[in-house]
Amino acid sequence: MRELIYHRLFYSAVERYADREAIVDGGYRADFAAHGERVTRLSNALGSELGVGKGDRVAIMALNSAPYLELYHACYLGGGVINPLNLRLAGPELDYIVRDSGTEVAFVDAFFAEPFARAMAAAGESPIRTVVLIGQGDVPHDAAYEDLVAAGDTAIPPEPDEDDPVVLMYTGGTTGLPKGVLLQQRAEMLNVYHVVVGLGGISADEVFLSQTPLFHAASMASLLAIPACGAKMVTIPAFDPGGVMSLFEAEGVTQTVMVPTMIGLCLQHPDYKPERLASLRDLIYGASPMPEAILNHLLEHVPDVNLLQGYGMTECSSVLTLLLPEDHGADSPRLRSVGQPVLGVNLCIQDGEGGMLAAGEIGEVCARGGNFMREYWNKPEATAEAFRGGWYHTGDAGYLDDAGYLYLVDRVKDMIVSGGENVYSSEVESAISTHPDVAQVAVIGIPDPVWGEAVHAVVVPVPGSELTADDVCEHARQSIAGYKVPKSVEFRAEALPLSGAMKVLKRELRAPYWEGERKSIG
Repeated sequence: MRELIYHRLFYSAVERYADREAIVDGGYRADFAAHGERVTRLSNALGSELGVGKGDRVAIMALNSAPYLELYHACYLGGGVINPLNLRLAGPELDYIVRDSGTEVAFVDAFFAEPFARAMAAAGESPIRTVVLIGQGDVPHDAAYEDLVAAGDTAIPPEPDEDDPVVLMYTGGTTGLPKGVLLQQRAEMLNVYHVVVGLGGISADEVFLSQTPLFHAASMASLLAIPACGAKMVTIPAFDPGGVMSLFEAEGVTQTVMVPTMIGLCLQHPDYKPERLASLRDLIYGASPMPEAILNHLLEHVPDVNLLQGYGMTECSSVLTLLLPEDHGADSPRLRSVGQPVLGVNLCIQDGEGGMLAAGEIGEVCARGGNFMREYWNKPEATAEAFRGGWYHTGDAGYLDDAGYLYLVDRVKDMIVSGGENVYSSEVESAISTHPDVAQVAVIGIPDPVWGEAVHAVVVPVPGSELTADDVCEHARQSIAGYKVPKSVEFRAEALPLSGAMKVLKRELRAPYWEGERKSIG
C-alpha cells in the first residue's frame, strides 16, 4: 500500500481547502482548486506533450515563482524527476550537470534563457531537445509554459511508488565537480512529516514567504509542507531585503525560512524597523552558523517572534535537527546548539576511524534515518564512502551533550590546525561578529611557516567606521582563547562572496593564499 507519496498530501489539501488562497506571486493569486488543476495539467503534459517518462530528469533554471512551484508539484505527482539548477553556476558547470544527469527537457524564464542557451551551445551539440519558456520574452525556446499547461489533461495522474525518484539536486560542491543527490518519494515525504511534527504542526492560517532559492535544499520542506497543510505560500523572485519587509507588511507573512546572511542584510537595511516584522510568528533559520550579534538583536528587538533553527543537508531531504523556541531564551544553555534530532533520525559522533565518541567529545557528525538519498548520481564509490558503516557522514565537526543536543563547531574541511591546536572558524567568527562595527566576517586558515596554518579574518566593516585590526583582535580576545585570535585581519569594502544559497564562499577567500600549496582550498 502506498502512503509516502505526494499524491496523498497534495490532493487531500486541494479538496479540503479548494476555496482558500494557495499561491501569491506578485500580481498572480490562485486558490487551491486552481493550483491543483494547473499542477495536474502540467504533470500530465510533461508526458503527453514533452515525452517525459517515469524517472526522466526535468531541469529548471528560473527565479522563484508560481510556475516554479507548479513544476515541483507536478514532478512530485509522478511527472518526472525535477533537476533544479543553481542560478549562480558558470556555463561549464551547467553543461556538466545537464550532461551528467541525462536531462533532455529544460524550463527557463526570460532572465536565464540566454545564459542557459549559451552554456548548452558552448560544448558542442546541446543535450537538451526541448526548452520551455516560463513567461514572456524574445529569448531562445521551443515551447511556451502556458501552452503546455493548457494542453494537459485534468485527470489525476497515476500514483508513483514510494521508492520512485523525484528530485535530482546537485550539491554546490566545495571541491571538484558537483554531485547529484537522488531523492525518492519516501525520503521526501518522511522529511515533511519530520518537520511538521517537529514544529508542532502547521496551521492552515499560516502565510509563508518563500524567499530562499527554490533550487536549494533549504526550500524543500516548505514547498511541500505548506501546501499540504492548506497554508498560503507567497513567493519573491529573489531575496531582496526591502522587498521582503514590504511583503511581510502587505501579505501579513507569519512564517518564513532565512539563511543568517539574509537576516543580517535585512537588519542592516536603511528601512529596517522591528515593527515591520509585526506579523511574523515563526522565523526559521539555518544553512550556516548564526552570528551571535544577529541572534542577540532578534532576541532583544523582536522578542515575540518564535525563533527556530533547522540543521541538515541536501542528502537528507533536508532536515536532521530542530532547535525550538523554548531553547532560544537569552540564558538558555542550548542556544548555541542546533537542537535535537527530529523524530525518526538518529545521530552519533564518530572519530576518524569510525569509533563512537562519548557526549562532549568532538568528532564527525553522522546520521541515519529514512529521509536520506538513494545515491549520488553515477557515483557509487562516493555513495559508499558517504554511508560507510551504515551511517551518513556529514563532513561537519561537532559534539552531542547528555540530552542529545547537537553542537556544531565547524565543517571538517574548515577547521584550522594552528601549532597543533584545532581552531574552529565558526567560533572565531561568532566572537568577532559581536563587534558593533563589523558588518560581515569570515575566518580562514592561511599558510604559516611557524604555525602551519594561521588564523586569518576577512572583515567587512560597517560603512563609516574606523575599525582597525587591533580592534578586531582585542574584541575577539574577550571571549575566545588567545591561540584562536586572528594572527591577521584583512578589510574589504565590498561584501563577501556568496553562493547561490547565501553562504560565504570560503574557497574563494582561501584560494589566493593556498595557490601552489598542498592544503585543499575547498
